Amino acid sequence: MNKDNNEYYIAGNKTPADWIAFRERIEKERTKDLWREAFEEYFIKRLELRYLHPIKILQDNGTFAGEGFSIMAILCSLIEFLESTYQGKIYKYKRKGQLLGANEYSSSKEMFISFLKNRKPFSNTFDEKLAKEFYENIRCGLLHEASTKGGWRIWATNNNGLLIDKNSKIVYRNNFETAIREYTESYGRELQDSPERQKAFIIKFNDL
Repeated sequence: MNKDNNEYYIAGNKTPADWIAFRERIEKERTKDLWREAFEEYFIKRLELRYLHPIKILQDNGTFAGEGFSIMAILCSLIEFLESTYQGKIYKYKRKGQLLGANEYSSSKEMFISFLKNRKPFSNTFDEKLAKEFYENIRCGLLHEASTKGGWRIWATNNNGLLIDKNSKIVYRNNFETAIREYTESYGRELQDSPERQKAFIIKFNDL
């Protein structure tokens, strides 16, 4: 909560009111500099403080005795946000008979798989089948049962930069985190130039 206890933070010390004021500026001016600021002050700051910095603490203080499960759980919870921001989609729990709006989705599975198979550098490793297996055995296993499933294991890293070894069913959590950072850098560059990504960004942050 902020000082007056009525608003919350969405990125660092930025509140929804800060975002609304900033959004008005970028909708009027739409300069690269302003979109770079949006990326750094809202997107990256949110990711760093809530996800990536906690992962760094685990990496720096780890004993290779199981913290990889926490690291991968954090990364898996982040992936859906990354893809839904890219697409400009808002999650809605869909009850029977309800319809989704144009910018709403209800399937975490579809969003997760879309990210792995479509966004570089992950798309260099994942196809539809492998992304589905990862979702079911890593993401759902960790978030629902605090365990990987289907014989998959989590190791720290390898020297070849592999994200996974699908034959041995190993996920390399440090390499996976590095790939997330590579993706965010690429997304930041695209955001500065793409009206489609900018529109999607505004839709997503309007909902936070």
